[in-house]
Amino acid sequence: MEKRDYYEVLGVAKTAGPEEVKRSFRRLALKYHPDNYKGDKAEGEAKFKEISEAYEVLFDPDKRQRYDRFGHAGLRGSGLHDYSNMGFGDIFSMFEDIFGGVMGGAGGRSGHRGYDLETEIELTLEEVAAGVEKTLEFERMDFCDACSGSGARPGASPTRCGTCGGYGQVETGGGFFRMVRACPACRGSGTVIKDPCPQCRGNGRQRRKRVLSVHVPAGVYEGQVVRIAREGEPGQNGMERGDLRCYIRIQPHPFLMRHENSLICQVPVSFPQAALGANIEVPTLAGKESLAVPAGSQHGDALRLKGRGLPDPRSGRKGDQLIQLLVEVPRKLTARQKELLKEFGAADQGDALPAQKSFFEKLKKYFK
Repeated sequence: MEKRDYYEVLGVAKTAGPEEVKRSFRRLALKYHPDNYKGDKAEGEAKFKEISEAYEVLFDPDKRQRYDRFGHAGLRGSGLHDYSNMGFGDIFSMFEDIFGGVMGGAGGRSGHRGYDLETEIELTLEEVAAGVEKTLEFERMDFCDACSGSGARPGASPTRCGTCGGYGQVETGGGFFRMVRACPACRGSGTVIKDPCPQCRGNGRQRRKRVLSVHVPAGVYEGQVVRIAREGEPGQNGMERGDLRCYIRIQPHPFLMRHENSLICQVPVSFPQAALGANIEVPTLAGKESLAVPAGSQHGDALRLKGRGLPDPRSGRKGDQLIQLLVEVPRKLTARQKELLKEFGAADQGDALPAQKSFFEKLKKYFK
């Protein structure tokens, strides 16, 4: 399904500042919170994920600039989180500083798998044909070296929250209207940090650069995803990391176009070459190759080079390369060339151009 415009999703103008974006997101997030939304649960969850993704992009200056210039396609490789595989609790913990602990119900930070990350791998057709090892550089949140992710100063430890007793949730109201929400004191974690780590300021995480070698198999397609397990961000309380999703982008080739596992190359030939036959050189992924053009070739005819295409990602069997002939009519002629063509036209009795002869014979019969 095509994604909506992020400004439309949050209901803000393109000139909206960060605070306006944050206020709009907070209002909509509370509206579609599972404790508040009265409509279809699946619809509410989809809406919440949509506004969360829009907020992450529009609130981040770099992502917003890329989105304004290139649209949704420009966010490939920007580190945008994959909201389709995240639950309410995951998203709440990402934006808990915005809500100040007022959002609960879907669970606090008691052990969620880490977030998936996205990046982009750009390939040439030659690399698609052979498969390739690519070195990726990207940034991700990782555990702080100083406190090992606890958020507390080295030598100290987080303490149990006195408000919720370590459960991460508190009850409000009573009777029929009783509601369970994230604890406002510990924001659902069940612990509080009285002496925060100076290196990460109590967050327990820091953004770090990651360098990774990735094997891309031969035959991949534009937009295909290569998933690398457990190379995303770490989970809460020792839960496993998320994955890294690498989207494939293939550079345009100057001569070759892809159709499934076949390659197509359009080659212009002159009228004499098409009429008399000729040997021409054509480009392939392995270099130049000689090709015989049969006498009497027509505009649009396709010649086949077997096994010069791309391998099938599953079977490894290679497709073919098709050479489409484009018969080029000269725009300017010398006097001698005009004279020769007039002689050719006068000598033709229709046998050289059977399709033309048949057409005009049918045309005469039609009008009679």
